[in-house]
Amino acid sequence: MRLEPITLTGRHVRLEPLTLDHAPSLLAAADRDRSTFGYTPVPDTIDRMSAYISTLLADAARDSAMPFVQVRLTDNTPVGCTRYLNMLWWPDRSTPAEVEIGGTWLSADAQRTPLNTEAKFLMLQQAFEQWKVFRVAIMTDALNARSRAAIERLGATFEGIVRKHRPNTGTATTPGQPRNTAAYSIIDDEWPSVRDQLNARLRQTPPVN
Repeated sequence: MRLEPITLTGRHVRLEPLTLDHAPSLLAAADRDRSTFGYTPVPDTIDRMSAYISTLLADAARDSAMPFVQVRLTDNTPVGCTRYLNMLWWPDRSTPAEVEIGGTWLSADAQRTPLNTEAKFLMLQQAFEQWKVFRVAIMTDALNARSRAAIERLGATFEGIVRKHRPNTGTATTPGQPRNTAAYSIIDDEWPSVRDQLNARLRQTPPVN
């Protein structure tokens, strides 16, 4: 493993390394309301949640991902997952040159709060300022209008639709069939402006109850 697990902490959310011990609390978070998981694979039993986590940890061991549990700071409750994935390594670099942020889901009571924005901010800050990546990709199902709007609010640039790019997931799709992916990115030249805009937004938000 080239990168040691890290913890990222803001005002609203703490991103801590995902472990199998998180399975029960993540299942409880997901079970509060599953109606918004139409395009996101969120396991619905403890065995499936444990298998899901084991797969992400295996990806981390191969240096292709870094998964986190999202913990709401006001009550120290796990409310979802997110991760770096598709980490690209160039020769003669000790850190990745490009990462993707994705695999994100939040419990119903954590959605439409500052948690998602701050989590993305923390991950972007780590990627650009510590790892010195050149590009952060953010991908979503082209049909997922809610996710696309959230990505655009971050300040990411729409790059186009990648046709039949990845398998469908989630209850609103036919799992395993190819989906079209809406591709977005932020590059290192854009990060200072994006950082300032996100900082301004986050300063205006009170702590999440």
